[in-house]
Amino acid sequence: MSAVSVAGFVFAVVTVGAAAFQVALALGAPWGAYAMGGKYPGRFPAPMRVAAVVQALILGGLAGVVLARAGLMLATWAPTASWLIWVAVAFSAVSLLLNSITTSTGERLVWVPIAIVMLASSLAVALLG
Repeated sequence: MSAVSVAGFVFAVVTVGAAAFQVALALGAPWGAYAMGGKYPGRFPAPMRVAAVVQALILGGLAGVVLARAGLMLATWAPTASWLIWVAVAFSAVSLLLNSITTSTGERLVWVPIAIVMLASSLAVALLG
């Protein structure tokens, strides 16, 4: 398995986990302290649940882009993925920045390592793919 394939797979696994977390928040999981700066500890209110669904969909789309760029699936996305991969890299970089500066200690402890993995793996796919 090539380095690009490994990086694409790692990004997809981590991103699917993050999307699952967002879906759980949308369904009422009491993990609000670990998202959105911890502003809504416990269960998210309805508008934030909608936002969590939107975030899950965005994460799924980014995983698709990275998998396409890595040549692992969605071959028809390949031409578009060659430039959309940079959206995934930028999203991952912004995620790392925001999770690094959050006032929520729990969010920082959980999401900074995940954001580092997402940034490193998406960047590897962008540069090597």
